[in-house]
Amino acid sequence: MSIQWFPGHMNAARKKAAEAMEKVDLVIEVLDGRLPQASCNPMIEQLRVFRQRPCLKILNKSDLADPAVTQAWLAYYNSQKNVHAVALSCKKPSDVAKIPGLCLKLAPHRGTPLKPLRMMIMGIPNVGKSTLMNALLKRRVAAVGDEPAVTKVQQRLYLGNNMVLIDTPGMLWPKIAHPSDGLMLAASHAIGTNALIEEEVATFLADELLIRYAPLLAARYGIKTEGIDGVSVIEGVALRRGFRLKGGDLDLEKAAHTLLQDYRTGALGRISLETPQTRAALLARHQEEIAQRLAEAKAEAKAEAESDDQDNQDSTR
Repeated sequence: MSIQWFPGHMNAARKKAAEAMEKVDLVIEVLDGRLPQASCNPMIEQLRVFRQRPCLKILNKSDLADPAVTQAWLAYYNSQKNVHAVALSCKKPSDVAKIPGLCLKLAPHRGTPLKPLRMMIMGIPNVGKSTLMNALLKRRVAAVGDEPAVTKVQQRLYLGNNMVLIDTPGMLWPKIAHPSDGLMLAASHAIGTNALIEEEVATFLADELLIRYAPLLAARYGIKTEGIDGVSVIEGVALRRGFRLKGGDLDLEKAAHTLLQDYRTGALGRISLETPQTRAALLARHQEEIAQRLAEAKAEAKAEAESDDQDNQDSTR
């Protein structure tokens, strides 16, 4: 299953973000701490690098993520040039209070009355940008909801202490290259429900949880996880919770929704869907697939050329 979701307002938001990037000093990119790289928009990275803007990467929802995996991601990002990463929860005022100071360290030449620090908050839908904005300004200035793409227009707001915030709508990118990224984003509620089938997303999630978090599944639903697959997990949830349709069949749709909600809210436990190591392995497989496709295309072109040469030789006889 390949999930793609790029509503029209996101294309307009991308153009406006590219224009605004020229006039900001740094980018605050909000990531989902459970899937940092899958939730990192390559368009944002391209714009930021092109303009040579430093970046504060916020691994939000870190209270829902696996702590050991989060530490590995922080080390990964903090090794990059012009990047500082921090793990926090945008719902905790004490965490949010650290952000202005971190931003000033990344742009020490700004933050004066003559040169206010101009910060652009960016990220994918439903990752917590609006919650962060409201917490920074200590008042409700951005709509917050448990649905992706709540914010649809760019806003410029004054934080005080010679700081300016520019909030941007959540943006995905036109084509998600890796199917697993689309499924992780869908499981984490960053993609509109009209673009996915919950049972398929939940099955993917269950398969991933069986690999590294099987004890959490067993503890939450009381099911035996040895030798089963994602479909069996969904069936097990339906059985244990008594989810049935009229006629007695298992209500797998309701069970799938329950699993997704338990993951999203943290009821299952602290879970990370990717690590720097699994990400590197994914990219390596992707490069191998590209190389294989290129080799097959070259072999096919060579075979066609040889066939054409043979036909030409036959026609001249």
